[in-house]
Formats: sequence, C-alpha cells, structure tokens
Amino acid sequence: MTSAANLEEISSLHHTWHTPNYAPELLLVRGEGSYVWDSTGKKYLDFVSGIAVTSLGHCHPAVVEAVTQQAATLMHVSNLYYNDQAPYLARQLSEMSLGGKVMFCNSGAEANEGLIKLARKWGAEHGRHEVITMRNSFHGRTLATLTATGQEKIQKGFAPLPEGFRYANYNDLDSVKAQTTEKTAAVMLETVQAEGGVVPVDPEFMQGLSDWCHEQGLLLLVDEIQTGIGRTGMCFGYKHYDVVPDAISLAKGLGGGFPIGAVVTGPALQDVFTAGSHGTTFGGQPLACAVARTVLNVFQEEKLCLHARKMGERLAKGLAPVVDATPEVTALRGQGLLQGLVIDQPAKELEKLLAERGLLTVCTAGNVIRMLPPLNVTEAQIDDAVELIADACASWNPA
Repeated sequence: MTSAANLEEISSLHHTWHTPNYAPELLLVRGEGSYVWDSTGKKYLDFVSGIAVTSLGHCHPAVVEAVTQQAATLMHVSNLYYNDQAPYLARQLSEMSLGGKVMFCNSGAEANEGLIKLARKWGAEHGRHEVITMRNSFHGRTLATLTATGQEKIQKGFAPLPEGFRYANYNDLDSVKAQTTEKTAAVMLETVQAEGGVVPVDPEFMQGLSDWCHEQGLLLLVDEIQTGIGRTGMCFGYKHYDVVPDAISLAKGLGGGFPIGAVVTGPALQDVFTAGSHGTTFGGQPLACAVARTVLNVFQEEKLCLHARKMGERLAKGLAPVVDATPEVTALRGQGLLQGLVIDQPAKELEKLLAERGLLTVCTAGNVIRMLPPLNVTEAQIDDAVELIADACASWNPA
C-alpha cells in the first residue's frame, strides 16, 4: 500500500511536471469491483467509475485476463495489416446497433470528430457541411468537438473556432428548425446531456427531431460516449426511443477502463469513408479490441442492461425521501445508472462531504451531483450509497 507521505510526493511531482488543467485531490492506488482505495488506505464506493468508463468495475477478472493474454500475444500492428480482434468487435457492435460498418479510434473526442468528418464528407457533394448541435451539450475538447460543444466556458480562449456549427436549444424542435439551412448536413446530440447536468432528451423531441431529419434529408448523429454500452438501462441511449440514427459514437464504457472509441454507421453511411479519407494509428489495435470484446461478452452474459435499469430504479426510489427532506435538493433526474441530484446552489461542497463519507461522485454543471456506478453494482452497494447521501445531506449546512 502506498504510504500517506507519497501523496505529498505525487502531488508535488504533478504540480511541477503536469500542465495545470487538472486539479486532483485524492491519490487512488487500488481498485476492486465497485471500490477504490486511496493512499491512506481509505476505502471508497466509486460512483464515478472513471467518468462512466469502468463499466464492469475495477479489475474485473475477465478484463484482467483479456489484457494479460492479448498483451502477451500481440498489442499493436497498425491498420496497415489485419488483426484477429477488430473485425469480430466491429461485427458485435454493428449487430447490437445500426447494422452498418465501424471505424475504431481511441477516445470519445476522436469518435465525435469521426462523426463530424463523416457528416461533412457525406454532405460535401451537395454543398452541405454545417452540423447543428445543442446548447449545453458536451462532445469533447479537440478544436472541432469543443466547437460542437454548446458551452461558451469550454470554448473560451480557443478562438478562432472552426466554422460550420450552429446551436439549437435542447428539447426544442422549433429551435432546431430555425437553425436548419441549405448548408445543414446533420444534427448531433446526446440522449442525456451528462456533462450538461444529467438532462434526458424528451421523447417527443427525439421523435420530432428524427422526423425532421428525414423530411429535410439530414443525418441524425447520436453521441453515445457516456450513454452507450448499457449506461441508461438500454444497450444505447437512442434505443429508449422509436428512432434509428444514421451513426453513433462510442467510447468510455466500451473498453471497461482501456482506451477505445468507435463510430458505428448505419448501412447508408457505411462506405462514406474511403481508403485514406480518415485514419488513426492506434485505432482498432488488437489489445484494445480484445478487451472491448470481453467487456461486451460479460455485458451480454450478465444481462447488464436489465441490471442497470433495475439498479437505477432502486437508486431513484431510495433517494426520493432524500430529495423530499432536503430543501436544497430540487430533483433527481437521469436514466438507468446515469443519475443526477439537482441542487439549487453550487454542489461542490456536497461532493466533498460525500467523499469524506466514502462515496465518490462528480459535480457537473456546477449544481448537479452526478452518479455513475459500475453497471454490475449490487443492491447492497446502491443501498449503501443512498445511506451515505442521506447522511451527507442531513449534515450539510450550505451558506
């Protein structure tokens, strides 16, 4: 176990050698299942999951075995050659979703860049290149994806931003229609604005948006970086609605902790990217794909979609009395195991109170406590989290 003194050493090294765009406080040294331990030996129930990444919890035996075996066999060869993992993973993802083809990459931002480039290449023949995204969205931090992100605070300091993006109000179809022009190629959105405060899409809006895209000949692109792979209680967030996107982006939970991203297309877009039109050195490497295949196999064998739905309902039911009893808590919203406690003031202090009690959560949008437990979290762990949240709220004395 790392000693407490090492926290000071690691912190000093971090502040000396890392650019100051992160501000960590805890030094986490070990994980197992839904728990992590810090450098003092304190145990935490992890309801952050690496921000929706460790979908099977920490150090899941099947994932550890997949990493070990593939790392000892073949880690990387590049896309100059076939490998015996990527095609099988592509088939799995296609059969689970849109039925088209798959392009692999390494992160959510890269996957969303892929969606944007796909839309532009598709629309280029007809002079269409603009993508409508939603205000308060989050699609990444590359120049294109931070521009797609409808939040000024994310874009501040990076002007001039790439052109070709227009912003509509989430859950407001008239706003989307008003932003549609002869240059519009696609509409891109999340089915739950996770970084934006855990705000689910309205079913009527989602259906209306799908109809509008079909009517206008636009692509419907869904960012499933945080909602995909069972997080909302369905395989993908869009499956809660009677719509079929033209393409989706995936990352985070797909690798269970190992970096991987993907663009999954429907049949109409599956051949838009031609040889040399897009690429990535690491995308689709055998190590990442072997791990992701294992994650999907466990996900399906253990019926984690259904489990996530049930655990999300249990969490919501358990927290209902807390919402009622705490004046500062105005609502609980979300889907499946992507839930947010909405506070009527800054929520960072409550996040710290929860961590002190041994529950890790993440404050988002300034006033929402976001909860993202592993998809295989147990009933007892859900109940423990409810108890810790209730205790923290009862002792909280906001100014």
